Parts: sequence; C-alpha cells; structure tokens
Amino acid sequence: MPNKTYVIGHVNPDTDSIASAMGYAWLLRERDGVEVVAARAGPLNPQSAWVLKQLGLDAPVLLTDASPRFESVMQRFDSIHPNSQLGTAWTLASRTGGVAPVVGEDGKPYGIINGFSLFRYFTETLGPRPGDTTVREMMSAPCRDAADIEVPKYPANGHIRDFLNRILRDEDDDYWVVDENGLYVGIARQRDILNPPRLKIILVDHNEPRQAIAALEEAELLEILDHHRLGNPHTHTPIRFTVDIVGSTSTLVSEMTAEAGLSTPPALAGALLAGLLSDTLILTSPTTTPRDKEAAKRLARWAFVGGSPLQGETITSYGKAILSAGAGLSNRKPEEVVSNDIKAYEVGGFKFAIAQAEVTDLLQLAEHLEPLTKALDDLKDKNGLDFAILLITDVVRGSSRLIVTSNEPPILDDLPYPPLSDGTRDAPGVVSRKKQLLPVVLGLLER
Repeated sequence: MPNKTYVIGHVNPDTDSIASAMGYAWLLRERDGVEVVAARAGPLNPQSAWVLKQLGLDAPVLLTDASPRFESVMQRFDSIHPNSQLGTAWTLASRTGGVAPVVGEDGKPYGIINGFSLFRYFTETLGPRPGDTTVREMMSAPCRDAADIEVPKYPANGHIRDFLNRILRDEDDDYWVVDENGLYVGIARQRDILNPPRLKIILVDHNEPRQAIAALEEAELLEILDHHRLGNPHTHTPIRFTVDIVGSTSTLVSEMTAEAGLSTPPALAGALLAGLLSDTLILTSPTTTPRDKEAAKRLARWAFVGGSPLQGETITSYGKAILSAGAGLSNRKPEEVVSNDIKAYEVGGFKFAIAQAEVTDLLQLAEHLEPLTKALDDLKDKNGLDFAILLITDVVRGSSRLIVTSNEPPILDDLPYPPLSDGTRDAPGVVSRKKQLLPVVLGLLER
C-alpha cells in the first residue's frame, strides 16, 4: 500500500469523479510508468454503477480514509509451532532481525520469542549461578517455554492513530498484527508504528478538505486536478495544482491524454465521456465550454470504435442513456437521494451542504416531497449543518426545484427563487449546482 499512489475523487462520488480517477490513474501509469491506483471515497451512485456495468469495467478500489493502518507497517515473518525446539526459534530470529513468532495450529498467535523473552527464560532456567545445564539442552526445550505470551495484538485494518496512547504506554517492541478472525498476519515493530509511511494521494474533481477522503492531513498529497472553485487544503510542500474552467474533470484528463500522444482504451474512454456528459447534461449546462465539446468529440472517437461496448452509439444517444440511468426518485430511498450527490461547504460562519438529484419530469416530485424533506432535515441534524438544500433538476426541460431544510437561516429568504405553495422554491433554468446555485448562496452568506 505505501508504495502505491491513489487517485481519488470526492466523497459521495458522481460519475465524473469516478471516471476521472480511473482515467488519470491510467494516464499516469501509461505515460509515466508509475504505480498508480484509481480509488473512490464512497459507494457508487446508480448512474456510475450503470456506466461501469455497460462498459465491463471494475469499480475503483474503496478507500474511505487516508490514515495509516497496521498492515502498512507489518512484516509477515515465518512462524514456528509452540512445540518446536527453541533452537528452531534461534535460527528463525537470526533471519528476521531478532524475532520469532510462535503460532498455534489454529493459526492464532501463541507468543513471541525475542531477545527479552530469551533473557528472561535463561534467567529463570539457569538461576543467578548457571550450573551444569548445557546450551544444547536449553536449545532442545519447546518454544512455548521461552515465548512471551502477553504480547498485544492489533488489527491489520486498524488505524494506528486509534491505538497510539496504548502503544506509547507499552514496554514491548514487537506486536502481533491479526486479521478480523484473530489469525496471525504479521509482526509490527514499535519504531515503524510510530513513523508509518504516509499514503500518497492525488485528488481529482475536488480540492476542498470537507469534500475529501477522511484523514487527508495524514496522507502525502501529491497533486490536485479539478474544475471547481478554490477551497484547497494546506500542504507541507509544493504540489502540482491544476484547476481549470471546464465542465468536467474528465475533459482535463482527455486533454492531457491527447497531449501525451495517447488514446485511452475504448471502455475507459466511454467512462470519461460519461463523466463529461453527466456533468454537462449532454453539453447543455451553463458550465459547458468549447473545450468540453472538443473533448466529447475526442472521447467519442476513442469510445465508439468497432468492437467496443459502445459501438454504434452517438454522443446524444449515449448521453440520454447516462442521464436516464441516474434520474428518478421512485427507485431510490429518500436517504439515498439526498446523500448520493452532495457537497459540503463552510462559508461566512455557516456550515451547509447542497445535494442534487436528477429527474426526467418534475411532476414526480409531489409524491416524494414529504419523505425527501424529512431525509434532508435528518441529514442536516446528523452532520451538524446550519442548513441543507436539495436541487431537483429536470434534465429534459432544463429546470429545477429547491427543497430547503426547515428552520433555515433568515438570510436565505433572499434567495432569488420564488417559494411555491408546496414549500419548494422554483428555479427555472437552473441546472448547475456549481455555476448557478452555489454562487447565489455564497453571495448571500458572504454579505
């Protein structure tokens, strides 16, 4: 894990976040020859899951936080049985730097033999004045007699930070690392635990810490590739930072791929095109730029070739299928609707979040309004927010309605979207959270 670099998007990843992570990881491997892995900071939404299934692609690995774990500092040394002769442990310890794990037939740790346990065993066996006991006799004793059986055990997937206080109080230098069933996985040494390797991270499709993988501050942040407003985290050293005015991060990845003289494989090009078309609503969103349109043509050329999963598709037909896969309220729980595509912000002393859901007809909102409002209120309370907004967007007609949590700050009364009789707000022509809704909200909060 420490030798790899992870390219990862924001929490509650959308299709652009998933696709750009996959595409940029591929580009870095192909162009630079480095070990890079695409990752995701949360579950796939229905649209992303549909896209990957259509293209026959595996989802990026799930990486929910960047905090070092015990598995990153352990070594899986050879082990010996409790009934093995002590001489076997001596031979093994000479190869491992002074430690011999003693593991039972059930695969669970029994004890550790190291310099301290051997000295204690010799002292107890020989006493203050060694007699006639020979070294050969002592080396023939079973390992169980010389093993330290009080060695602490730590879970391989456990966060080191959660156990630091306990480790600092311990007098041991070597620790068991076990799996979820308590079986032997490896040995970790205190000096390595106290100085674990940092995960190497590249962020795509976001640059704000509140939207990033948990414990980002414990990672080594190498680069950011994004198309949103600045809210970037602090870094200890200079990093590569690219934020550009385009409609999707997938656009940036496709441009960088072309600049390198490369073309992504058809299925991966299809994923990047899906990210682009999803973020720009098939190139109709106000966020769309001429570069996005050129990128869409480029990716379509790479993706729609003969023999590919998308052979025979067009940008329009593929885009409509993508939007349909992510649209609708009936096939999802209200809790999923308000949390699948949500971004958190902190501005002007307010903590808030804006979620977005896509539908093909705003008329369906009526039957789901009450549970959606409750789910949004619950989300606000659970996350300690001042307010939350759900933007319900009709991707066919290019219009939206807003649901705002109850007890909203009075300052939101000035939102330029007229309230309707059902309690929602009408936002005709609004389809972009980033370029249309967010700037209006920020303008009110920063007054």
